[in-house]
Amino acid sequence: MTIASPVREIDRHGHTRPRSAKVHLFDSGAGRFALDVESGKIHQLPAGHANTLDATLRLGEAGRAELAALAFGIVSPAVDDFDTPGSVPVKAISLAVAQKCNLGCTYCYAQQGTFGGTAGDMPPDVAKAAIDQLVQAAEPGETLTLAFMGGEPLVNRRTLHASTRYAVSEAAARGIRIGFSMTTNATLLCDEDIELFQQYGFTLTVSLDGLDATHDRLRPYRSGKGSFGKVAGNVRSLLAVEQRRYRVLARVTVTPKNLDLPETMTGLLEMGFDAIMFSPMLSAPSGKDEMDAADLDRLLDQLIRCGESFREGLRQGRILPFSNVITTLQRIHSYQREQYPCGAGGGYMGVSADGGLYACHRFVNDEDGLMGDVFSGVDRDKQSRWLESRHLKQQSPCGTCWARYLCSGSCHYEAIRRGRPACDYIRGWLNYCLGLYTELLRAQPDSLKRILMSH
Repeated sequence: MTIASPVREIDRHGHTRPRSAKVHLFDSGAGRFALDVESGKIHQLPAGHANTLDATLRLGEAGRAELAALAFGIVSPAVDDFDTPGSVPVKAISLAVAQKCNLGCTYCYAQQGTFGGTAGDMPPDVAKAAIDQLVQAAEPGETLTLAFMGGEPLVNRRTLHASTRYAVSEAAARGIRIGFSMTTNATLLCDEDIELFQQYGFTLTVSLDGLDATHDRLRPYRSGKGSFGKVAGNVRSLLAVEQRRYRVLARVTVTPKNLDLPETMTGLLEMGFDAIMFSPMLSAPSGKDEMDAADLDRLLDQLIRCGESFREGLRQGRILPFSNVITTLQRIHSYQREQYPCGAGGGYMGVSADGGLYACHRFVNDEDGLMGDVFSGVDRDKQSRWLESRHLKQQSPCGTCWARYLCSGSCHYEAIRRGRPACDYIRGWLNYCLGLYTELLRAQPDSLKRILMSH
């Protein structure tokens, strides 16, 4: 029997805000549950246990509640076994092959691709040196990733194509596998690009911030003319290729001006994207179009509505390619107690057009994230200091938050530049997905298994 579960209004100030660092109570259509924060195990609670824990936590007596949870067998002792790595080998890099862009997006974190510096293209020797650093440090049999970013990377098509082929040749000579990705506004695509993507099996992320007028308002050409028509036509060409070997994903940067997520998701699904992801704009250099608390509350409500569409699709035997919910369910299931939110500054680095190595693509031209350069390599002392300072145990108030191992402190760049304005939103979304996970586990285990195996 399928469990009916309408969209629920979440009490963000009581239900999802941390009442205990060790246990989180949540409800779903399948019952009342507790997440053991240390182990990641989810326990279904008898009514008496649930009422006792909830009442004690409401009184602000977290210690008593945790002792009771220990007696009930639903919490694990904390084990601080997290050593900060001194350095991490780099397995993925992104090349800012063009630090300039043909669009004039209203909120651009990259400041129209220049990252606050001078507009320019990455010279071929910089790209070659970056690839050499990546490949020569790898062992035979390893898998590496080379990403192309900007600005708009296709502004410097020549270096992008040449770099791809050079990386393939160098990796093959050393018995190394290498994969490719690119983030693009999709306005400059041509047949030559599509042939490259097909030959080397790229993963393409298209920045598309809504449909028609909404996208045009947020992502116009520098002249002010809308870009949606061109993007939509190029996406059709990308998706029309027979026996396609590359993936095409849509990434929507959510601002206060494009919060109609269910409508956007429906339109993007109709366009045929392989996956769709929404990401809030939390930190822009200009401060323009950043999300505030009220915007994030609305975002959570809209994202949950998209989650309900995902749930309805499951009832009809379909898995909608909605990355926000799929990746969160996978993270809940695998529960790795991650100490970093991503590989930035560790296994992943961003490369500026002039060859600087940075913690990630968002830190390009930012001294806070400088890690060396492609000619002399990673500065291991800087990397070590970064890994120490950005470790979850150093982040506040993460140590008291039940969601810390699922969130891992949130984006480094956003946390450094703006703090953590999205904590309630993140916990609200995790709370919703915990409920969805338990409902699927009980009512649609085969569907859940398919979701967990999704790419």
